[in-house]
Amino acid sequence: MDILFLRDFRLELIIGVYEWERKVPQPVRLDLEIGLPDSKASGSDNVADTIDYGAVAMRVKDSLLNATRSLTLVESVAEHVATIIRDEFGAPWVKVSVTKFAIVPDIRELGIAIERGTRA
Repeated sequence: MDILFLRDFRLELIIGVYEWERKVPQPVRLDLEIGLPDSKASGSDNVADTIDYGAVAMRVKDSLLNATRSLTLVESVAEHVATIIRDEFGAPWVKVSVTKFAIVPDIRELGIAIERGTRA
């Protein structure tokens, strides 16, 4: 399986379960690995034969910026992103990691990584 990746995708989101976390946007990092349905693009050199990473980035960003008032957990953010990538872009498999920074004393980063679908 060919895997398209987007690493260190940074957004400012309202996220968290504590009231103080929901007052101002905080930096969140997304790391995405997207299984491609086939490897036609490597031979055709045509973006129509793959998943357009620019379109994925724009769709995920727009969706999260509009949904964060209703999303509180990093787990919910990861599931939301995985659903978009699989349902709207036809990826058979996706791995989504969501990282928050310096929220808990003595912990620099915390987050979740989920995998959805079937990795060939």
